[in-house]
Amino acid sequence: MTLINLYDYRKMNTMFKVFYEDLSIGDTDTFGSYVVTKEEVLDFAEKYDPQPFHLNEKIAKQSVFGGLCASGWHTCAMTMRMMVDHLMKQGLASMGSPGIDELKWRKPVFPGDTLTVTTTITEMRLSEKRPNIGFLKSDYIVTNQNKEIVMTMIGNYMVATRPA
Repeated sequence: MTLINLYDYRKMNTMFKVFYEDLSIGDTDTFGSYVVTKEEVLDFAEKYDPQPFHLNEKIAKQSVFGGLCASGWHTCAMTMRMMVDHLMKQGLASMGSPGIDELKWRKPVFPGDTLTVTTTITEMRLSEKRPNIGFLKSDYIVTNQNKEIVMTMIGNYMVATRPA
């Protein structure tokens, strides 16, 4: 998008309520309540990560995981869903992400687990090339219903500045 198009997009998108200027380093938010189902674990594994411990309960019980578990990439996808649902509900002027710096799967995610995300903004800076965009870095912690950390991530994202 050119800067003019980005400006028009921000100005016309009335669902945006939270902009770069509204955020601060240290802001922390907890959200989501994603229930992992066996059917979803199997479906994702069949399509994207067909390793036996994601597809076969008998083999999974004999694995290091001790039972059928979600792919780490599936955990990322479920986290992404919770993140997008949350930013849409907040009205965050999200402009996407240039990527992640770190991703760690800490514990397996099993069918029946309920996932929650906590995020903390750790860095903020305005773009030098695009003055209508701010870059943010955040720590993400994904936990299950027992408050056990199942995944951590350091992510980067872009947020529009408030239109004039």
